[in-house]
Amino acid sequence: MRATRQKIRRTILIVSLLAFPVTLYYFSPYLIIRGSFAGIVTGSLLVFAGQFLTAFLFGRAFCGWICPAGSLQELVGEVNPRSVNKPIVNAIKYILWIPWLAMIVLGFIKAGGIHKLDFTYMTQHGISAADPAGYIMYAFITLLFLGGALLFGRRAVCHSICWMAPFMVLSTKAKNLLRTPSLHLEAAPDACVNCGLCNRKCTMGLDVANMVLQDKMDSNECILCGECVDTCNKQAIRYAFIRTKSKSPKHK
Repeated sequence: MRATRQKIRRTILIVSLLAFPVTLYYFSPYLIIRGSFAGIVTGSLLVFAGQFLTAFLFGRAFCGWICPAGSLQELVGEVNPRSVNKPIVNAIKYILWIPWLAMIVLGFIKAGGIHKLDFTYMTQHGISAADPAGYIMYAFITLLFLGGALLFGRRAVCHSICWMAPFMVLSTKAKNLLRTPSLHLEAAPDACVNCGLCNRKCTMGLDVANMVLQDKMDSNECILCGECVDTCNKQAIRYAFIRTKSKSPKHK
């Protein structure tokens, strides 16, 4: 079951990556701004809204199971396995995200509100990379994500400048606060032998072993890929779809 689950996950990521020339613009932060100043709700805005809503049930599983940009970075993950999970690096995406979100709001205000919905905005018959401009953008984004992972480490762009992650992180924080049933990781600290296998397999370079020993698995950077779950021989980590545990004093 464990090996099969990771094969399924990687297969989904490969399919998503192959479809990236078609889907690229549906993940575009620029097209949302451009559309907002024309009063248009674009496909990418709807996709981001969908990520926010689904994260209430599935956290950042989109990043670990579906994201084509994540797939690009995992392709070269073994070339530079260095962890970039540092507070200052993780904070960059929020610093960029806040003014970006403000620009979207400003755009709709200047446009006098929402005038129409255009899911395939700026695409050719729904295909993103269908002309020279699309080819150039596809090449740029591909090099950005591959280069970031090669130069800096595991899913470096996910940690630093991903414009989709803040939506899912905020939704995840809301569902944790409300303690609604959702997909998350749970630990069995007593079963952990601190072998470090989970740390080596974590696609985001998290200190999973320490998270297990502290019984605190709700990292904002966890993408629920399940690599730690499926590599742990002691079953010290598992998926759960129930209410998250309430914080005990040691977590404060």
